[in-house]
Amino acid sequence: MYRRSFFKGLCVAAFTVATSATAVLAADDYVIGFSQVTTVEPWRVQFNKDLRAEAEKHSNVELLIADANDRTDKQVADVENFIRQEVDAILISPKESAGLTGVVEQATDAGIPVFVLDRNVDTDKFVQWVGGDNHLIGQAAGKFALEKLGGAGKASGTIVEIWGGLGTQAAHDRANGFHESFENEAGVKFLLDQQSGDWKQDQAYDIMSTALRNHEDITMVYGHNDPMAYGAYLAAKDAGREKDIMFIGVDALPGEGVTWVANGELAATFLYPTPGAEGLRQALAHLKGEKVEKSVVLGTEAVTIENADEILKRNGLK
Repeated sequence: MYRRSFFKGLCVAAFTVATSATAVLAADDYVIGFSQVTTVEPWRVQFNKDLRAEAEKHSNVELLIADANDRTDKQVADVENFIRQEVDAILISPKESAGLTGVVEQATDAGIPVFVLDRNVDTDKFVQWVGGDNHLIGQAAGKFALEKLGGAGKASGTIVEIWGGLGTQAAHDRANGFHESFENEAGVKFLLDQQSGDWKQDQAYDIMSTALRNHEDITMVYGHNDPMAYGAYLAAKDAGREKDIMFIGVDALPGEGVTWVANGELAATFLYPTPGAEGLRQALAHLKGEKVEKSVVLGTEAVTIENADEILKRNGLK
């Protein structure tokens, strides 16, 4: 039996109520808590927008969003608060896999269905994971990069790779998929050893600035997301070397990565769709008694100069 003892007044200060709610919830009404790792990154902002837009389509849903401010301890506390409030389901996009595993298991043990979105956790004690295939995206980026460097067996150049958080599976998957294309390419050299920009543009700028001072020849930059790729571009531009280097990112938000590709600042970006809307749809299906799969993988798309303008037009930005 799903919970009905939620008292809304307790959460006003801590949570954002994304949809209007009546004073008394009907039998088929649901309170769903969403724990977001941060709202600083633009991809996360879009993630929340997509989730709210889906929630607005369902008059029987009260959506609560907690922002962890990019802190694992805060995110654990947010989920524990949802458990105390006995929400009907919890959606969580973890900051890191290991640090959020325990509280996900705690929620599941309390009888609350948990849906893990984007980054995974180190347990299978949840209903479903929803997100993009980071390994597949890394592979797509690697194949693109390989062709730009001369093709299989002939590629040559040097690559600066700027990682996302080293504690996230997403970063490792994007790296592993990318590196597969270069396993037998003796002419390609990776210049840095797992330098983490923590998904942040300013940190990537600093990493790239150091790389530019230490390496006279840099052919390409692979950033695990677009803000980091763009941060590296800005560092190269400030050093007067941006025209000599190719920049590749991931995410493909229209107002960021797609625009930067259209402007010629990035060579390509690869769509990493936000899982918010699909995650909520899956949670509602489960709450209604429908069977849902253990994982739902969202697709990707390569964005290059050939299709960037068309994507911007579709999104009203051109």
